[in-house]
Amino acid sequence: MVEVSTIAIDGPVASGKTAVGQLVAKLLGFRFLDTGIMYRAVTFGVIQRQISLYDDVALTNFSNSIDIRICDSGGNAHVTVDGLDVTDSLRLPDVERGVSLVSKIPGVRATLVTQQRAIAAQGPIVMVGRDIGTVVLHDAQLKIYLNASIATRAERRFLELQGRGTPLEYDQVVKELQRRDKIDSERFDSPLHPDKNALHIDTDILSVEELAMHIRNLTTCQR
Repeated sequence: MVEVSTIAIDGPVASGKTAVGQLVAKLLGFRFLDTGIMYRAVTFGVIQRQISLYDDVALTNFSNSIDIRICDSGGNAHVTVDGLDVTDSLRLPDVERGVSLVSKIPGVRATLVTQQRAIAAQGPIVMVGRDIGTVVLHDAQLKIYLNASIATRAERRFLELQGRGTPLEYDQVVKELQRRDKIDSERFDSPLHPDKNALHIDTDILSVEELAMHIRNLTTCQR
């Protein structure tokens, strides 16, 4: 039997990765990392410094020059860039629009993947993103790919944006998800797709708790 110490969870926007991954980590006593917040941290810094989202060299150089720190405090991740807490800025509309453009740059991805692997090497972890099972933790003992219909994902994101006080029209949310799906799945470096060994789970009708318990139970089957 293989003892599970690394769990990779991938999937598109609003497929449930973060909520499910956080609960799985809590149930198992593992650490948790949402790699998306690292790309958001870079994107926020890029916007603040008015670096073009289409300048690959400048984006790569910037990602190499900054110090990103993630502190997990009671299940809530606080993110700093060069010592500045940017946690509350990572979901701003400009960051939402720009993060897929920044994250498709090979140089940016190479820098952050190195950091993500270093974090994983520190002990048991649940890591979520779009290339965790295929690239970052390609030797993870358990790989999960979450997905849901565009209608379900749009409704989740619509409600999330409303809750944060940054609402968009439902049709705008659908178009934004479709735009990001296209960028993520068609980018040259580490496109979003399931690893060949990943277990596919449809999250349309399952609750976060049901999904987390299912994944937790899968770890006992592999031990």
